[in-house]
Amino acid sequence: MLETARTAWRIKELRQRILFTLAMFIVFRAGSAVPVPGVDPSKLARFFQQDTIFGFVNIIGGGALEKFTIFAMGIMPYINASIIMNLLTIVIPKFKEWSEEGPEGRKKLAQLTRYGTVLIALINAIGLSFFIAREAIAEQTFFSYFTIVIALTAGTAFLMWIGELITEKGIGNGISLLIFAGIVAGFPIGVGMTIEGLRFGQVTSSSVILVVVLLLALIVGIIALDQGQRRVGVQYSKRIVGRRMYGGQSTHIPMKVNQAGVIPVIFASVILSFPATLINFINHPLAQRIADSLRWGSNLNLVLYMFLIVIFSYFYTAIQFDPFQVAGNIKKYGGFIPGLRPGRPTAEFLGRVTSRLTTVGAFSLAFIAVFPLILERITGVQITFTGTGLIIVVGVVLETVKQIESQMLMRSYRGFMK
Repeated sequence: MLETARTAWRIKELRQRILFTLAMFIVFRAGSAVPVPGVDPSKLARFFQQDTIFGFVNIIGGGALEKFTIFAMGIMPYINASIIMNLLTIVIPKFKEWSEEGPEGRKKLAQLTRYGTVLIALINAIGLSFFIAREAIAEQTFFSYFTIVIALTAGTAFLMWIGELITEKGIGNGISLLIFAGIVAGFPIGVGMTIEGLRFGQVTSSSVILVVVLLLALIVGIIALDQGQRRVGVQYSKRIVGRRMYGGQSTHIPMKVNQAGVIPVIFASVILSFPATLINFINHPLAQRIADSLRWGSNLNLVLYMFLIVIFSYFYTAIQFDPFQVAGNIKKYGGFIPGLRPGRPTAEFLGRVTSRLTTVGAFSLAFIAVFPLILERITGVQITFTGTGLIIVVGVVLETVKQIESQMLMRSYRGFMK
């Protein structure tokens, strides 16, 4: 693998892409240290570290929110805008038509996603400035609030632009890589805390070794879940057009075990964080009891977390994969699944296969998401990566390695994966 990495580095274009991506990482981390003017972040750090929706955004953004920097909101507005656009593509015929037009249609949807990102970022910035960070603002003037709102919105827009630049001129998906960089940025702090715990006898070395081994096993499981698929064979009949014969070849439909990716975990995390976020503004004994029962890692929280992940896995898979549309496309081009008639029987078969794969993928995803929380409770070792973070990090690494692999194969070099 080291020889392969050296070979990849010798390819000028690939080397430039990797260096450009690393340069954008430096810009991202530098911006995460530039504070918003007129705000004292020390008064807000504890609030943003709590098990609320803000704590989740803080983890995704690499701690930029608790420092209240210009990248405080991170790339979450873009993620929200993308999810909303995916849902609107299903219910709005014009958007669905654009999604089926090819590159030009996708370009229009991407432009609407950018506008949506800026709008969501502006609303979030107003909420953060007027309702959350009010006590930390030095001067309560219109100009101060205006400056803070513009700085936060511009920071998110700038991150979105960096992500698109990485996708175009770097390696991998830019938005995913920014999320990856934010999550990994907290790793050294977590390692330092674990070392301090070992020094002061708060955790044992055997517990740390056990956690490392089990997390490595979990990473293997995440890779298997990400790569797992069932290949449904499709046969295309021969047809004669003029004097030429077309078709007659065999292919397959790669149906992934986890078609929804990490979206169900993000949805479940955000929804479970909402009650804790609202309760923080309510000073009542009943509200505090509810907060304790729903706190991150509690028994009720884990059960609800797994339940929501399973539900959203089915929901998002149903949005992403339409068996009747796939069956229609197969029939349109003269194909059929051996042993099945084209049309409705094919669609029903694909629906059954999707349902079974989603069941396995949904429960596996739920287990992976809660396993680090259970492990942390049993061993007492504070784990930096949550299940969500591990899934994102491993998925982004696999996607980036595949892109490097494809770049090398274009030049007839042997890649990372054999």
